[in-house]
Amino acid sequence: MEPSPAPREPAPAASDNQLPGWPGIANDWSSDRDAFKQVPWGKAMMWIFLLSDTFIFTCFLTGYMSVRIAATEPWPNPSEVFALNIAGNDIPLILIAIMTFVLISSSGTMAMAVNFAYRRDRVKSAALMLTTAAFGATFVSMQAFEWSKLIAEGVRPWGNPMGAPQFGATFFMITGFHGLHVSVGVIYLCTVALKVLRGDYERKGNYQIVEIAGLYWHFVDLVWVFIFAFFYLW
Repeated sequence: MEPSPAPREPAPAASDNQLPGWPGIANDWSSDRDAFKQVPWGKAMMWIFLLSDTFIFTCFLTGYMSVRIAATEPWPNPSEVFALNIAGNDIPLILIAIMTFVLISSSGTMAMAVNFAYRRDRVKSAALMLTTAAFGATFVSMQAFEWSKLIAEGVRPWGNPMGAPQFGATFFMITGFHGLHVSVGVIYLCTVALKVLRGDYERKGNYQIVEIAGLYWHFVDLVWVFIFAFFYLW
């Protein structure tokens, strides 16, 4: 006769704090102090806002690519449309290159502002934030010049004398929405910089607002990289 199998030991009962299966996993994660309880609300809300904004820009760029692929008329050549005549020569994308350089440089000054803020050097932090805001204002000014140039050449949201009429709609929608973000960021940075210089956060002993403002600004810069690649280089 074959020996009978050994009886199985009963599974340990789940404690009040440990639930079985997926509810237990969710309960563990939601009670993780390092992952959730120590994250400031301001930073968490900024990440949620940036995530939702990422979805919006993704929809805009996906719609732009779909419209461009489906266009029946020739799409204007960005190297010709966005060229500037300097000393009698048409230089392609020169203004866009300068705009990109200015905005990317502003990420460096913003990163240094956050660094000096956590060192409690509010003068240098505020100065670098105002420098970042100046870069942003310069970018918006050059974008306004770009818009006025295309409008003078007859480009409209509902039409385009250079080819596919969808060009104007996608251009003004995407670059305008991004320019709005940069403009809001300039106001935001100036406000935070003045409060830093005044010593408001020094008295509280908390400079996280500078880092939160930096998260927003770096996001704006990152979005421009995608706009530059999809709209101006494609």
